Amino acid sequence: MGKHVIVLGAGIVGVCCALELLRRGAKVTLIDKQDPGMETSLGNAGVLARSSLMPFNHPGLWGQLPRLLKNNTVQFRYRPQYLARNLGWAARFLLNARPAVFQETVEALDGLIRLSAPEHLKLLDAAGVRHRLRDTGWVFLYRSESAWNGSELARKTFARHQVPTQILSPAELAQMEPALAPIFHRALWIQGSYSVDDPHAVVAAYADLFRRSGGTFQHLTATSIRRDGSRWTVLGAEGSKSLSADQLVVALGPWSKALLKTTGINLPMAFERGYHMHYRGVDGASVSRPIHDTGGGYVLSPMARGLRLTTGVELDACDAPGKSVQLELAESRAREAFPLGERLDATPWLGRRPTLPDSRPMIGEAPRHPGLWLALGHQHIGFSTAPGTARILGELMYDSGAEGSETSRHRAFRPGRFL
Repeated sequence: MGKHVIVLGAGIVGVCCALELLRRGAKVTLIDKQDPGMETSLGNAGVLARSSLMPFNHPGLWGQLPRLLKNNTVQFRYRPQYLARNLGWAARFLLNARPAVFQETVEALDGLIRLSAPEHLKLLDAAGVRHRLRDTGWVFLYRSESAWNGSELARKTFARHQVPTQILSPAELAQMEPALAPIFHRALWIQGSYSVDDPHAVVAAYADLFRRSGGTFQHLTATSIRRDGSRWTVLGAEGSKSLSADQLVVALGPWSKALLKTTGINLPMAFERGYHMHYRGVDGASVSRPIHDTGGGYVLSPMARGLRLTTGVELDACDAPGKSVQLELAESRAREAFPLGERLDATPWLGRRPTLPDSRPMIGEAPRHPGLWLALGHQHIGFSTAPGTARILGELMYDSGAEGSETSRHRAFRPGRFL
């Protein structure tokens, strides 16, 4: 293996990959057009949760389709023109909700999350940001008995994979989170999980650790990539410099699709966009851990900046203009459940969750492109799974025999399943 590696993309996944490859003795250059953690990694709910093993395309999705396709729910909205152009992706996404594929995905994601959690703890300590971590889990809220009954598949899946949970009655929920209005039929406390109070600060600290450990970070707006002999070259915008290395890791999240097209790779990726806004609680009201109002279609997380409300899914082009309707719907539902005060941000934040048809990331070498490695497509769980992704990538790049292990944890994420 070549000793010089470029990692393209300085979100949580790219930064963790850069740290792992540096640890393995490579000379690593991390590249992004912005400072580390300024895009998708900036605005998530900050949850590091075992419960994230449950993909969005599960067998229960078929029964939810008639309601979701009305395009008026707070949980899911779409632009019809975008969906019409991506019917192939949508069909594959639905086909991967079959029980057999669902079980395979759950097993794969569970393994990736289990691998990631202890690595996150090591990195938090090494980067000096362990104080941002909470170990109080998070809570799923259900507004009705029918909603609770509809979560049976998730609860059974959690139990099968030893995700520790506790069912909360309304009285127990009120004792745990007294600021919540008494409108919930039942709640499920996801234990053994973590959250942080500033995801961007965590990514920035990991990037500082990378630099202090001998890594190099450079700003560059990558417009294309190409193979020059035995090396890979990243080309910048017109008039800017280009960079070359023996190996190239593409970890650009949603922007990976456009960049990889320049070398002939067509990713089957769609974009589950989402919004967030920070609020002040009325009279100092807050919650002590992230809460997911399943009926309201939002997550409310206590952050250093205030209470962060993050929305569900908006299916649209990666860089299409933002729309206010989903955040406004989520905010109205949140105000039913919690005394939200004024908004603290001038404009809503918009993020893009890059999703492949089976809700698993791609981790490994691109077929027919030696030296080009992919670490992308983490949909909603990149923050939870980035260190595990980095560990798998490092094993595939530098551990003899890992690439050919058909029964290993690497197989479920191989790029060749789609490329």
